[in-house]
Amino acid sequence: MDGGEETMQKFFSNKKLIVLLVTLIVCMGLVAMSVGLRNSKKAPNFVRQFGNDVVGITNQVVSVPANGIGHGVDALTDLVNTYQENKDLKAQLDDLAQTKVQTQTLKEENASLKKELKLKGTLTDYTTVTASVLSRNPDNWQNALVINKGALAGLKKNMPVMSESGIIGRITEVNKTNSKVELVSSTSGSSNGFAAVVDTKDGKQVNGIMTGYNADRKQLKLGQIKTDTNIAKGDKVITSGLGGLTPKGLYIGKVASVKKDDYGLALTVYVTPAADLNNLTVVTVIKRTIEGE
Repeated sequence: MDGGEETMQKFFSNKKLIVLLVTLIVCMGLVAMSVGLRNSKKAPNFVRQFGNDVVGITNQVVSVPANGIGHGVDALTDLVNTYQENKDLKAQLDDLAQTKVQTQTLKEENASLKKELKLKGTLTDYTTVTASVLSRNPDNWQNALVINKGALAGLKKNMPVMSESGIIGRITEVNKTNSKVELVSSTSGSSNGFAAVVDTKDGKQVNGIMTGYNADRKQLKLGQIKTDTNIAKGDKVITSGLGGLTPKGLYIGKVASVKKDDYGLALTVYVTPAADLNNLTVVTVIKRTIEGE
């Protein structure tokens, strides 16, 4: 007996397989006949209804395992995505832990050096006051908001105000128990004048002044710059601490683009703010502590 005949004998000896094939053929025939009856206008109503029922039952029988497979694939995809997201978050947590340790080490070293040099304060020294947003006028949404801390908490006019991500503006009016904060997106421009510095990827620093806000770009403008230093997209922009009540090192945002003159010197640097100016509920007021301020 050759292999082909042996295979055929095994096939026909498997009764379950034969029953399954016959059942499938019968079901397909019923479905075909039912569709024909259902679509036939000459068929009696009860016959057409029978055809609809058969098609409906067959659809349910087929759709249940098909939907189960589909849901299984979706669940597997979600599981893979969740695993990758969890892996990325763990990596970020490791980086954050290292950053915290490094920051604490630098703070302790800085305090020790100041003590040895008998320095009472530097450009980077400040304390903070946390405040909640009391109100924000919808008609003046991009210009100002009111916080629940004022003169009694030691706040003063022109103190910078931050969210958890970066600078959002400065105090322009102080009352006993509340203060008005003008945002960097304000059209008046009085809240934008932060002395700033760009930390380039080459390790150089370029000084400038925040001169306004471009509403169309939703970006800050850093002007009064005359340099051939390469300022690139993604460079960080922080306060320089060279003017007013603003200490050094407050995060402003990242360089979005650079406009240069005919000589290749930077004229205007557009900066994407680090803070989300549309979603502010809790803010931090910065109180500079350097002696003489």
